[in-house]
Amino acid sequence: MKAKIHGAELAYDDHGAGYPIIFLHAFPLHRSMWKPQIEALLSEQHYRLVALDWRGFGESEINVNVATMELFADDVAALMDTLGMQNTILCGLSMGGYAAFAFLRKYPQRVRGLILADTRPGADTSEGKANREKVALLAETRGTDAIADLHIPKLLSEYTRQHQPEVELRVRQMINTATIQGIAAASRGMVVRSDASELLSTITCPTLVIVGEQDSLTPPAVAQEYAAQIPGAQYTVIPLAGHLSNLEQPELFLNAMRNFLRSSF
Repeated sequence: MKAKIHGAELAYDDHGAGYPIIFLHAFPLHRSMWKPQIEALLSEQHYRLVALDWRGFGESEINVNVATMELFADDVAALMDTLGMQNTILCGLSMGGYAAFAFLRKYPQRVRGLILADTRPGADTSEGKANREKVALLAETRGTDAIADLHIPKLLSEYTRQHQPEVELRVRQMINTATIQGIAAASRGMVVRSDASELLSTITCPTLVIVGEQDSLTPPAVAQEYAAQIPGAQYTVIPLAGHLSNLEQPELFLNAMRNFLRSSF
């Protein structure tokens, strides 16, 4: 399905009925990264499950040169309006988590719960910002294959790459569906994102923080530190997983989600 949101056709899936959950995908993948969790939760018939493609990823159009996290948050809010959803549980991984923090800042009354996976509230360091600009330029000069070659070793644990080659292949396929403009715009949008650390102590909704045991981009120590600042937050480490914990260990990720949802809603 597609909806015209702020001048661009954005692709999304909408399945089931019940507690609304919106899944926010990682950079530089697309909404199908959530397929294992959505299919499993759909069978329980308790949830309305929505996943969208960010601008320039998957099947969504792009009409901007810098895709900020605030724009992504506005896109989610507009999609919720289109679907008649007043509030939702947000489940964001990596860049999806950055967008969730931006949404929380702009639309706190519409957040019913948070699942923050392999992400962090802090803004980029100067070095991190420079690296994101290099990623944007790499996409513009050498294309998606170069982006996949650069990111896959950072996104997946060594265990996954050695024992689950099909996961690496799937991630590469998702990266290759992204547009050059989408990769560059999102990378530059992450450069200018705000530090969300001051929001942590103000979060009042049920929150689950998930992190891969072998995540080198947002290590468990980072996730544990910010989870401790969120009142009542649950914290889970996914064994053998890297930065894409929901794809690398889908059953363990699903179990963490189920336990959180059943205990909180």
